[in-house]
Amino acid sequence: MRLKTSTPAPDLNDRDRLVMEHVGLVKTLAQRLAQRLPSQVEMNDLVSVGVLGLIDAATRYRPSLGVPFDAFARRRVQGAMLDALRELDWAPRSLRRMRRDMDSAVATLRHRLGREPKEEEIADAMDLSLDAYGKALEQLRTLEIGSVRQLDAPTPDGTPLIELCIDPTENAVAQLERKELKQHLASAIQELPERERHILALYYQEELTLAEIGEVIGVCESRVSQLRSLAVSRLRTRLRTSLGLEEARQ
Repeated sequence: MRLKTSTPAPDLNDRDRLVMEHVGLVKTLAQRLAQRLPSQVEMNDLVSVGVLGLIDAATRYRPSLGVPFDAFARRRVQGAMLDALRELDWAPRSLRRMRRDMDSAVATLRHRLGREPKEEEIADAMDLSLDAYGKALEQLRTLEIGSVRQLDAPTPDGTPLIELCIDPTENAVAQLERKELKQHLASAIQELPERERHILALYYQEELTLAEIGEVIGVCESRVSQLRSLAVSRLRTRLRTSLGLEEARQ
């Protein structure tokens, strides 16, 4: 018979010390996220839920994990903020419908053409002019909160970000599922057009702003926004298909 071993509860003084020492991290992450959100989202609200995530991180943290607390807490703070944003459901239904229409067009064209569709082909399938299509992509930017992360990106100590997302109590089956998801995402990213792959790397790994990315690749900020939205749509539809969440529409 296998006995379960319990992890000792953290010292409350250590927990409180970690929280107080890392409140600045919460504010930094909230400011960075707020820059990507509509004006109606209050940064103070992000800080509030981020602090709750920080307290949870300090409660769960064990030095024996071999992960610096800063890196461990960062993922939980960001996760708390993103969960709160999803619950707000501030996006209008028309925008969500537009995203479904674009995803459907991308998936259908990919299946029909046997390759990633060009933007002109997507616009035509959606019955939009190129100008209207471009504006649609810019609007969809607000729906992409936390949609994609480059999970293979290392932290300063060399630990892959995907490993920092794992709860220490997560069982072996859940860890295997996470590993499989990581492989699916890596494969989907490799299938992206090179420029879109480059933009995602600069945005999610290097954490450059859209304007800074525009300077790097030689296009305007709004064009970077459009290409990033398109890349996320391509990834979303590929993952749905590869994970068997839904069949690509014929």
